[in-house]
Amino acid sequence: MTQIEDISEKLKAISDPTRLRILQLLSRCRDEGRKPVLCVNALANHLGITQSAVSQHLKILRQAGFVRSERHGYFIHYRLNPDQMDALCDNLSSILEKK
Repeated sequence: MTQIEDISEKLKAISDPTRLRILQLLSRCRDEGRKPVLCVNALANHLGITQSAVSQHLKILRQAGFVRSERHGYFIHYRLNPDQMDALCDNLSSILEKK
């Protein structure tokens, strides 16, 4: 996969407004000093959508590397992967600056 194809796939993953809202919620948890993780149920409550819909969005974000998951008992906690966001920004800047 070329760099441009990789960037395109990453941008597709975050092109959905609900997925952007999920990233925003996970980011806010981290910024507010709270435990930087949320489970599907908490995200569904914040977003006003079903847990099933949240799970599908998280699957796409996880496959693209934007979120990480960790099982704790019956719950899977999701957290933002800021390194992936930074890498996307850097790669996008890189291809746009090339002459």
